[in-house]
Amino acid sequence: MTTSIVSGESSPALHATALSDDVPSVFADLERLLPLVSKPVQYVGGELNAVIKPWNDVAVHWALMYPDAYEVGVPNQGVQILYEVLNERPDVLAERTYSVWPDLEKLMRESCVPQFTVDAHRPLGAFDLFGLSFSTELGYTNMLTALDLAGIPLHAKDRDERHPVVVAGGHAAFNPEPIADFIDAAVLGDGEQAVLLISDVTRDWKAEGRPGGREELLLRLAKTGSVYIPAFYDVEYLADGRIRRVAPNRAGVPWRVAKHTLMDLDQWPYPKAPLVPLAESVHERMSVEIFRGCTRGCRFCQAGMITRPVRERSAETIAKMVDNGLERTGYEEVGLLSLSSADHSEIAVVAKGLADRYEGTETGLSLPSTRVDAFNVELANELTRNGRRSGLTFAPEGGSERMRRVINKMVTEEDLIRTVATAYGNGWRQVKLYFMCGLPTETDDDVLQIAEVARRVIETGRQVSGRRDIRCTVSIGGFIPKPHTPFQWAAQLDHESTDARLRKLRDAIRNDREYGKSIGFRYHDGKPGIVEGILSRGDRRVGAVIERVWRSGARFDGWSEHFSFDAWMLAAEAALEGTGVDVDWYTTRERDYTEVLPWDHLDSGLDKDWLWEDWQDAIEEVAVEDCRWTPCFDCGVCAQMDTEIQVGPTGVTLLGMPALPPRGEDLMVESTS
Repeated sequence: MTTSIVSGESSPALHATALSDDVPSVFADLERLLPLVSKPVQYVGGELNAVIKPWNDVAVHWALMYPDAYEVGVPNQGVQILYEVLNERPDVLAERTYSVWPDLEKLMRESCVPQFTVDAHRPLGAFDLFGLSFSTELGYTNMLTALDLAGIPLHAKDRDERHPVVVAGGHAAFNPEPIADFIDAAVLGDGEQAVLLISDVTRDWKAEGRPGGREELLLRLAKTGSVYIPAFYDVEYLADGRIRRVAPNRAGVPWRVAKHTLMDLDQWPYPKAPLVPLAESVHERMSVEIFRGCTRGCRFCQAGMITRPVRERSAETIAKMVDNGLERTGYEEVGLLSLSSADHSEIAVVAKGLADRYEGTETGLSLPSTRVDAFNVELANELTRNGRRSGLTFAPEGGSERMRRVINKMVTEEDLIRTVATAYGNGWRQVKLYFMCGLPTETDDDVLQIAEVARRVIETGRQVSGRRDIRCTVSIGGFIPKPHTPFQWAAQLDHESTDARLRKLRDAIRNDREYGKSIGFRYHDGKPGIVEGILSRGDRRVGAVIERVWRSGARFDGWSEHFSFDAWMLAAEAALEGTGVDVDWYTTRERDYTEVLPWDHLDSGLDKDWLWEDWQDAIEEVAVEDCRWTPCFDCGVCAQMDTEIQVGPTGVTLLGMPALPPRGEDLMVESTS
């Protein structure tokens, strides 16, 4: 008997019990299948720095998932951090699981092999807690696949104490309503302290003999005020389809659930021992998060809004994390990560100190996220001191100056030209520019300005370098309004109009005889953005769409070869029939101030009135400064969350670490006779 994709009914053979004292590995059954799949190395585990603990030595068992393929999931910083934080606890065990590729999924169903962890290959259904990190909403169908393969009921209401508690986190968890039927809980914000809190509550409940069953555990989590339990909230709708209100249906459950904010990042220097994938992954480097949060105020950027306030790691902590990580991994490239890495108040100190320490070695430095107006020749020189030049990506986002005022991306065209001149003048031959299409108030002319910007970039590069082999790649993404941003009320551009604008831009670049051949052009059509738009701003009614499209075979919706727009539209039409709402209602419709948004009961710290005022400023093309260096604009985060901006400078000029010996010197030993 196998599990049916159509029915979603799990066979008894796939069911694992969380109450069992003995949880054997499924690897013997899995191993027989691996020669038959495309990338078997993704499923064998055994990575450097992986952790395996005896099952019965701990009280609480976590399975952590990034719901995508191994090569995308294993370098994910969020999962790596939580994996270490949990495994440092003597009473907690954490293992990892990733989405299996469709070829293996088919074989697992035929052979009744359940979803497994890659660490000890234990069945997912045996764990107490199943945590999923959603950086994008397009991983929702992969979650359903994992649940079904594990023998865990898709709907939270059908689970009991034999099944793991399913916990959603990541950026998408700031509006978990579309998956409210499938998850038991959601955590907003930073996860380090949250997972420890959940572990403590679960451990105590288990030690007391599981009183009140699953309901009691969820109620204890809800009463902390830090964990959102969708089942404990009822949603009422108006006749026109809008939400009337969201209200708790249990005593002691808060009306609003707040996000977690981790302060003093120096006390949480994770990951200390990053995992080194066995298979090729999307990021072949060691990554260190140098600060968290952003106050630049880009109105489209959910990540920048929901991670406020800015919290910097000190130069000393960054240096120690880099040194320790390189020693534990053997990587030869270090990525200094944040939403805008060059905005760190001591980035010059960090870059010079690290370049000094690793000069003459094979270690390269990169800033994967760099603002146009924060990149300078000194920084360029430090990043290329060892001769390496990693790719440079700049994101003006809007094609015209007008659009950049609308989105509050305060970068002029002259800023961009100065920056690329610095890059090309310091040996780079190629830069990548990222823009968006479909932004609020955007016109065709705004988008066509991107071609003019790219032309000036190539022209400048040729002038400063004296070479003709200068390249510029223009990458275009469709704008999707996100919750907890000033653009959460905006209408999304329909996919037909998006595609039409991008075709005009493509033709403008191709028809440029002087510069067109030096400009690469990459873009995504508008259809995936519409699906993401439904999932981003959807409510609980969208859950039926997700389930229906998954039952039709949807998987890996973030991968173009698997994504089917038609399947999603058919599922939406059928699932939303009779509700009075449709795809356009969720996507291309502009909201007004009075509408109750599906996520209004989830507190990101941002004041809704402030967001609305910023939305009005966007329409009026009014830009706002960064509050790190200006008076407070009362976004609400610091006052509401009892937090504060934590930035330098610290006054430290050295990292406190000597330069490494020249390559090979540390390998010399005294000969003996």
